[in-house]
Amino acid sequence: MAITIEFPKEYGYVVMVLVSYAFLNMWMSLQVGNARKKYRVPYPNLYASEERNKDANLFNCVQRGHQNSLEFMPLFFALLLVSGLQYPLIVSGLGTLYIIGRFFYFKGYSSGIPDKRIKAGLMSFLSLFGLMICTALFGVTLVM
Repeated sequence: MAITIEFPKEYGYVVMVLVSYAFLNMWMSLQVGNARKKYRVPYPNLYASEERNKDANLFNCVQRGHQNSLEFMPLFFALLLVSGLQYPLIVSGLGTLYIIGRFFYFKGYSSGIPDKRIKAGLMSFLSLFGLMICTALFGVTLVM
């Protein structure tokens, strides 16, 4: 049995949000690479050792900001793509807020003062929570 999915015209915005996050992720990757060179943290070390590197905290904050974004990326993509089928404009707005929050989360974390990430992290979390609600509502419409 074949299933046909009709995408709303506005779903293109959802796709553009996803691509925007891919660009943000690439930019964060470049920042980690630059920090690797600057703080002399060779591959394959994921994090710098404080015993061997006086700048370990600075590098680790950059790495951790990117790593945390990678940890949430699959959840963000799934919620964005699924809920966007029903609520493309709302979800595109929430996804854009999430990306802005992630950018400032990374900037705050990579400053070397991890507490600078908290306000932006809250913005990302609230946006993600909104996407969860939209996805749950979409699921309810499917079973009714």
